Amino acid sequence: MIGQRQTIPLRVYQTDNQIMLAAPMPGLEAEDISVTIAGDHIEIRGEDRGPGQDQRDLLVEEWRIGPYYREVSLPQPVNGALANATYGNGVLILSMPKLEKGATQGTRVDFQLQPVGPGRGERIGHTGRDMHPMETQQHLKKHA
Repeated sequence: MIGQRQTIPLRVYQTDNQIMLAAPMPGLEAEDISVTIAGDHIEIRGEDRGPGQDQRDLLVEEWRIGPYYREVSLPQPVNGALANATYGNGVLILSMPKLEKGATQGTRVDFQLQPVGPGRGERIGHTGRDMHPMETQQHLKKHA
């Protein structure tokens, strides 16, 4: 398993207005995770964590702490600029509003999760209220 990227198993589901994606990525910190959203295409990356993993005298290694990677095509384009990303208990959750039918594909959005504070996970984006586009730095200032 040395140096191999692990494919992340996914759960993808939808509501009338959103597509949700859940991806287990155990052992990472929020800043180890980056996401790209482009229309109906999602790419998730988790960096290798835990130096020295390969130097141990392992008896069984069925999983390791990164690196993780997954690409997935969604059934419908989403608005990546209004996506919400939460990482807690080793699971990444993406909540992405669907684009209206006939709307343009939107722009490509790349982001890396950043810790916001202690509590129930790490967040970027909104917390269930009306969605307003906001950069990560603006979000951090608002909730400082």
